[in-house]
Amino acid sequence: MSLGSFIRKQFIDILQWNEDRDGVLAWRHPMQDFEIQYGASLTVRESQMAVFVNEGKVADVFGPGMYKLTTQTLPVLTYLKNWDKLFESPFKSDVIFFSTRLQLGRRWGTAQPVTLRDSEFGMVRLRAFGVYSYQIADPAKFYREISGTRDEYTVDDLEAQLRNMVVAAMTTALGSSKVPFLDIAGNQGLMSQSISEQLAPVFDRYGVKLDNFTVENVSLPEELQKALDTRISMGMAGDLGKFTQYQTATSIPLAAQNEGGIAGIGAGLAAGAALGQTMAAGLGVGLGQPAQQPAAPQQTQQAAPAAAPDPVARLQQLKDLLDKGLITAADYDSAKAEVLKKLTS
Repeated sequence: MSLGSFIRKQFIDILQWNEDRDGVLAWRHPMQDFEIQYGASLTVRESQMAVFVNEGKVADVFGPGMYKLTTQTLPVLTYLKNWDKLFESPFKSDVIFFSTRLQLGRRWGTAQPVTLRDSEFGMVRLRAFGVYSYQIADPAKFYREISGTRDEYTVDDLEAQLRNMVVAAMTTALGSSKVPFLDIAGNQGLMSQSISEQLAPVFDRYGVKLDNFTVENVSLPEELQKALDTRISMGMAGDLGKFTQYQTATSIPLAAQNEGGIAGIGAGLAAGAALGQTMAAGLGVGLGQPAQQPAAPQQTQQAAPAAAPDPVARLQQLKDLLDKGLITAADYDSAKAEVLKKLTS
């Protein structure tokens, strides 16, 4: 080694990571042109772990604490290296710090709708969104499977891989649950638990512990949602025949109040006549007339006077005469009043 190379040689006495920004999961201590001094201090803070990598192999893992790097604190590294001098001289090794803090509120969602078979609607396309949280539990495994020799590995780097696993697990859970889409909203807690159970061993394979997984919303694409809204509206209407009858019944009083609409008046009069007949029949039974006598309706019909001209038809005739100019407005009003007077007398 030349004198210049020897002078440029530097030694590290303190190894630590201050985590000066969020979102970093793994950080390799700068080691280029550096060697670790024998007896150097290694500080691993709470929510951190440190991994020593020697010649491409994980030599040792340190949890929170402060360590003096000697043969007693690095027995595995001693075995791998087989140094005769027992670390009495500086040594070179990669030191990588890992953040074991919980990564909370991480968002997940389906970029494209997932096509599933629904027991009620047939084939449907669903979108799902939610949050999850995780933390690094096994830094050695995480180093081997995920981060590798990179100087820095971030949350965004990891979640690009995690999202695909989450969507795959969600698709499997929805497909195997056989829960109709309309019932999913009431079963999101169970669905979250099911997906969490499927994801836990997958995360563990990479040294990551899934802390919590939540499904916040499952929705249809816009065009399918409109079709579902239409179906719900029809269901709320119930029997369309009865619904139509109800609309007609509620419109009769409004039309009868409109004096400019002869059709509305006619509808109101016809409805009033029908209602009067119904009430009269019920009143006859209520006053003691036997309801079982088959001749009672016939006797009532025989005793009734000859039917008067239909007032609705009469009013319509008067309106036609007025429209054709055969009678004056005064004549029309007088005749109309007479018809209405007979109905109410």
